[in-house]
Amino acid sequence: MLAWELLGSGLVPGSTHIMSLLRRGDELVIRVDDRELMGSRVHGSEDALADLACDRLRDCTAARVLVGGLGMGFTLAAALRRVGSAGQVVVAELVPVVVDWNRGVVGAVAGHPLEDPRVGVHEGDVGALIRKSGQAWDVVLLDVDNGPTALTRADNAGLYGRQGLDALHAALRPGGVAAVWSAAPDVSFTRRFEQAGFEVDVVEVRARGKKGGRRHTIWLGKRRDDRPR
Repeated sequence: MLAWELLGSGLVPGSTHIMSLLRRGDELVIRVDDRELMGSRVHGSEDALADLACDRLRDCTAARVLVGGLGMGFTLAAALRRVGSAGQVVVAELVPVVVDWNRGVVGAVAGHPLEDPRVGVHEGDVGALIRKSGQAWDVVLLDVDNGPTALTRADNAGLYGRQGLDALHAALRPGGVAAVWSAAPDVSFTRRFEQAGFEVDVVEVRARGKKGGRRHTIWLGKRRDDRPR
């Protein structure tokens, strides 16, 4: 069996964790320390994150979409397939080397989405961007951790608490949709999401798309304008 080859690494800002890019044959993986975060062969649920959110929007063709977490570019590429020429997709990525990898060796696995003229890149914390957005987004897609409790960075906990979800509600336009990816379900997060003023659906999707038994969880929250105070 081929050995894994280390292609690059970088520190996750605000932590002591190291993010690494490795290759074995034609397969790429990104790890945080010794834990695999994502791979080039398993991205069905990352595609579904964008597709399911856009399905719940009245019209996604001219949507303004925020993607939290670039990863290997699969969610970004899926969002670009759903918006038209008038749409815009901004991807927020905290770890600078991840952007560099996607502009280099990783770019091909998702079809080089960063080269699309509809894409803007924000190198920084997606939570901070959400908090200062106003009603800026039709869709917000969050895939920055392995879930609301499986955090790659302690500061990300603020995204999934009540204040973070209130900020997410405020950042969406009326009728907007927020979607959150997770490796596993979390009943308490579902409850917080609803309490923050969202009509919530919880969907289990296959990690590999149509193949395999491994499943991931996606929360889909449609912004309610009549939320209780």
